[in-house]
Amino acid sequence: MKDLLAKENRSPHIKVEDLTMAYGDKIIQKDLTFTIYRGDIFIIMGGSGCGKSTLLKHLIGLIRPKKGKIFFENTDFWAATQDKRLEIMRRCGVLYQSGALWSSMTLLENVALPLIEFTALPPKTIEALCSLKLRLVGLGGYEDYYPSQLSGGMRKRAALARAMAMDPQVLFFDEPSAGLDPVSSKHLDDLIVEIRDSLGATVVIVTHELASIFSIGTNSVFLDSESKTMLATGHPKKLLEETNNEKILRFLTRGTMKREVAVV
Repeated sequence: MKDLLAKENRSPHIKVEDLTMAYGDKIIQKDLTFTIYRGDIFIIMGGSGCGKSTLLKHLIGLIRPKKGKIFFENTDFWAATQDKRLEIMRRCGVLYQSGALWSSMTLLENVALPLIEFTALPPKTIEALCSLKLRLVGLGGYEDYYPSQLSGGMRKRAALARAMAMDPQVLFFDEPSAGLDPVSSKHLDDLIVEIRDSLGATVVIVTHELASIFSIGTNSVFLDSESKTMLATGHPKKLLEETNNEKILRFLTRGTMKREVAVV
């Protein structure tokens, strides 16, 4: 119950107002309005092809909206100057579905890239910070390993260490559990919560994994590919308990149409 009511005591971190997403004349989603609160683990969910990853790209500033606004705190992202937009983006970390690690670089070199690019820190300091970030994700001692030498779960954790390199205020994840077995997926979920708590960050996740949605999600938006708009926003467990929408209920129960939440 504490999680369900927590947003009442937190300030908005990201606000989306009347957002329309499109590729040329093709509308992907329209009339999106929702709030991501500071400290949320916010889930972007919906069926295949509904525009989840496209919404994520809009939130991290890779795609300009066809219509509408995206606010980071009180700043209208696309109305801001380019310097201000870059400043906001540098306060964000992104974990892509594939991990997107450079195969020719060691883990330490991968994690160091944002620090080398955007700070004037001396090499020894960068090395120490990168080793710390790798230890935080359980990869202490793997600094000199290459991505090809790691399991899929370890590569995801290494990519998370890189996303954390600049101590971001917001972390974005695109299908972080894709390709992982259930045990590795659960470990990654636990790690995401730990990192959220230790950094005091807000987390935004694209996922269709019910175990993750119910175990770590504190807020969400549900996108529908047929109507090309959002059907609901709110805590996933509360949506399951209260929704009368057949599409949402079918998605959150995998078609069983039962309201019991299996994961606590």
